[in-house]
Amino acid sequence: MQDRPSAEKLLAAARAFLNETAMPQLSGQAAFHARVAGNVLDILARELALAPGFNKAEQARLESLLGEDGDLATLNRKLCEKIATGEMDLSNDALKNHLIRVTMGKIAIDQPRYQGYKTAQANGWPEEELGD
Repeated sequence: MQDRPSAEKLLAAARAFLNETAMPQLSGQAAFHARVAGNVLDILARELALAPGFNKAEQARLESLLGEDGDLATLNRKLCEKIATGEMDLSNDALKNHLIRVTMGKIAIDQPRYQGYKTAQANGWPEEELGD
């Protein structure tokens, strides 16, 4: 076993270097690309922190909606099939809730400062849960 910093600590070190050392010395296109890289690192940090719990909660909801167990990819494929065939639609409150929570979770990771996300939060839309 290797003793090394965690992925979270490695990301934090890379973000600190970009923000504190590199960015102040850059301009133009290089500064733009450094900001893009910083945003990528921020997304990765949020994904490391949130995605495992979000995925667990999503899988539990899918198992309940579909009435069967399975891995997340398979369950999502089956849900898509049921929606495509009309077997399941937005008249199903559990489906609607599931789709909102999945969307809110994706935005929480990808773009948590997005105004539409903030508005949805302010209006009481259900947040994605961190699974047990």
